[in-house]
Amino acid sequence: MISKITIDKIFQTALVEEVVGDFIQLKKSGSNYKGLSPFTNEKTPSFMVSPTKQIWKDFSSGKGGNVIAFLMEHEQYSYPQAIRYLADKYNIEIVETELTDKQKDDNNIKEKLFVICDFVKNYFKNQFNESHFGRTIASAYFDERGFDSETLEKFDIGSLGSEKYNLRDHCLSNGYNIQDLEALGLVSSKNQMDIYRSRLIFPIKSISGRTIGFGARILNNNKKSAKYINSPDSRIYNKSNVLFGLYNSKNEIVKKDSCLIAEGYTDVMRFHQVGINNIVSSSGTALTVNQINLIRRLTKNVTMLFDSDKAGVNATVRAIELLLSQGMNIDICILPDGEDPDSFGRNKTIDEINNYILENSVDFIQFKSNMLGQSVKNSPSQKTKIVNEIINLISKVTDPIKQEIYIKDCSLLLDISESVLFNSLAQIKHLKLPNKQFEKKPAIAKKSEKIDQIEILEEKIIEILLLYGNHEVVFDEISIIKGNDGELTYKPTKQESKVYKKIYLDLQSDEIEFANEDFKKLYKLLINDFQKNKSFDIKAFINNISPDLSTKVTSIVMNNDIYHLHNWQSKNVYVKDKKKKITQLVTESILTLRTLLINKKVSELSKKTKELSSDEGEELLEEIVNYYQLKSLLSKKLNRVI
Repeated sequence: MISKITIDKIFQTALVEEVVGDFIQLKKSGSNYKGLSPFTNEKTPSFMVSPTKQIWKDFSSGKGGNVIAFLMEHEQYSYPQAIRYLADKYNIEIVETELTDKQKDDNNIKEKLFVICDFVKNYFKNQFNESHFGRTIASAYFDERGFDSETLEKFDIGSLGSEKYNLRDHCLSNGYNIQDLEALGLVSSKNQMDIYRSRLIFPIKSISGRTIGFGARILNNNKKSAKYINSPDSRIYNKSNVLFGLYNSKNEIVKKDSCLIAEGYTDVMRFHQVGINNIVSSSGTALTVNQINLIRRLTKNVTMLFDSDKAGVNATVRAIELLLSQGMNIDICILPDGEDPDSFGRNKTIDEINNYILENSVDFIQFKSNMLGQSVKNSPSQKTKIVNEIINLISKVTDPIKQEIYIKDCSLLLDISESVLFNSLAQIKHLKLPNKQFEKKPAIAKKSEKIDQIEILEEKIIEILLLYGNHEVVFDEISIIKGNDGELTYKPTKQESKVYKKIYLDLQSDEIEFANEDFKKLYKLLINDFQKNKSFDIKAFINNISPDLSTKVTSIVMNNDIYHLHNWQSKNVYVKDKKKKITQLVTESILTLRTLLINKKVSELSKKTKELSSDEGEELLEEIVNYYQLKSLLSKKLNRVI
């Protein structure tokens, strides 16, 4: 594990505006920076970075957080990967905490294999660019198909000549051992010969960009050799968990909220060369659940671009069921006869390709219906077969509303009554679900859709603590004075206090506890921080809480600065500075929250009095009267503040 000392040093060193600026063009806007959202398509900037607080907020998608959160969202890094990225960027040495011997061995083996793959990738690239085989035969393959050098460089294309031991000898002379080369499928375990001889090499990368394996296409006419081969499964590579092109395409997939799925390496490369960068391929293998889950982290919307031949159609049919079962939204675009995405995209513009996909994409019901063909549409047995297949696919859909829409579409398209289709769907569900699923369940009361005023006020108090908790301000108070005649009078006084102390003491006096669980956690963490430390560092606070709470804090803080996005000052519109109204803001929020909670308490006690005996009821009534007196006092204070 990476030590806390290292993580703290990274947080102290890394600047969110620098890191985000590596991926997004930012412009100064007051004390902040703004830019176009990398997560949505927009023309007006809604992405804001705060250098003082070291956080960012994307108002168009609702995402936000610290520098780590940005890398995890934008680059799809895990937390450790994001830490390592920043350590590398800022030249910070990573100190690991003590691991078990097994963990150390496992990490060392994996890291060694990553290093070898990267070394071999560079060797293959050098062979493609410098060797006779690479500059003639291998380059000719791409030249004939119109691939440019920029695309070949983007995907780190390589090659290996026909010599039996070139790769092996090069690796051994650089200190790598034969066992690791065999484990990665680079040399044969029988005779130690290079496996990728006379082939083009396509490096396969993880979502974070590390080379984990290779795909290779043969370039000679040896019919005994497979046309394509992939690396075998290893400690770092499993073909069922990887999609070719995902590293290069992930940002555009997120931005467009859509992913194109093809079959081959050059399909992905062709679309990237044209300018369509939200595409991945399953690299000739059947699509798996793990691959779908990789896509689902980025988007739920996919369009399948498969060949029009029988193999392509069969691959599409197999994939549809898996995609539906994982909650994905699917379109299918069958290309013209004899075309694959690579050949189809050749000599076409980005607009021509996009328009074709738009005009020729259908949902799975239309796709299955088209498989009937005009010649067999009147055949009852064929029609029944296709309808049953469609109903079976609809049963995989997890959203009941979607299921109903699909049933209606199927009814219109194939001229079958909805009731018959719904009955068929119910039968399939009944067969698949255990009996207990059909037991009668108690009715669950729907939550009130009314705005929760208490939650709004709790959020406001968290915001006040985050922004002004350590500010020393003067509060207007009301002292209660009892005269000789027993009458109570209210005398206005002034009291200087830190904001967090004022909030803490006022809420503690009523034994108030936050209703929202996240706000309850944040409140306790904030008060604890203020009581322990002389100063409050919002950057350190955000970096030391859980990612979920960090995102919530970022939203609260950055919502306070949203007006900077619109440059109101240039329009002679000036937003009032909240700092000048801290006293009123704090007092009004606390008093309103206390009043609402008292109303809630009185309501609960009133219900109880009806269930109790007269003696017990009198005690509760007395408590209710006390609450009403407190409410009266709070109302006087609140009216004075307003």
